[in-house]
Amino acid sequence: MHPLPPPMEQWLAHLQAHRRYSPHTLAAYRQDLNHLGQCHPGLALDRCTESHIRQAIARLHAQGLKPRSLARALAAWRGFFQWWAPAAGLDANPAAGVRAPKVPRSLPKALSVDQAQALLDRPGLPEPSTPIDCRDQAMFEVLYSSGLRLSELTSLDWRYTRRDGYESVSWLQLDEREAVVRGKGGKTRSVPLGGKAVQALERWLPLRTRLLQGASDPDTDAALFLGARGKRISPRVVQLQLDRLALKVGLPVHVHPHGLRHSFASHMLQSAQDLRAVQEMLGHANISTTQIYTRLDFQHLAKVYDQAHPRAGRKRD
Repeated sequence: MHPLPPPMEQWLAHLQAHRRYSPHTLAAYRQDLNHLGQCHPGLALDRCTESHIRQAIARLHAQGLKPRSLARALAAWRGFFQWWAPAAGLDANPAAGVRAPKVPRSLPKALSVDQAQALLDRPGLPEPSTPIDCRDQAMFEVLYSSGLRLSELTSLDWRYTRRDGYESVSWLQLDEREAVVRGKGGKTRSVPLGGKAVQALERWLPLRTRLLQGASDPDTDAALFLGARGKRISPRVVQLQLDRLALKVGLPVHVHPHGLRHSFASHMLQSAQDLRAVQEMLGHANISTTQIYTRLDFQHLAKVYDQAHPRAGRKRD
């Protein structure tokens, strides 16, 4: 990846320091800014026009980028120029008037209630007893119990910690049966922990120190979930362990950690029908993002209707 012009590096630093964007989002924006430079090599930033932006979108589309990726790239370019234009003396933001291709709003993939129960009840498998098994059970119970994003799960500390320059951003409050998490945009929220999640955490916490290896740093000391090497667990390990468990219990679908978040939202709406409460627990800034789960719920209801109603028109054997 080519080095970015200084103004772009300064913008990314601003997002990190003042907007508290996650490393994942910053890496994606860096890639998007690189795309613009690759589409117009040698073009000075203050010479960039709306026409250049449109040409870049067209080239990236021709290279096979999907509408969602194009929309994110355009958002990154628009955000950068909006921040930089006043300092650079530009008359306007060259990306402001360019629309991204329409992104289809696909339904998230959620497990059925029975599938979620089978995954977490582990039928046919022994009760978790090793540190790794107890850790995994606690992670998956928390994901499904509280609807956390994967990055929020791995950022959790076992308690609030502030020492040696380190301060928790997300942590357990087990006595209150809740967790405090910092989500997208640096927004902090409290989420409840269900009884099964609390039990799994109480089983895991006494075993946690077994994964610590020798001298550790403040981040490792505070981390709720540790990897086999004794450091804060990585998102990739969570993904692999969840997929491995799904295979062991015989689920016929691939299960991603975000699928447990989708399952949490869908199952909560099926039971409670409280869109605002689910929005708050998921940490969605806009309720329209949460409303997609109502479509998922209707899809389930429509399937039940087709199977049960005598006038549904479904062919019967």
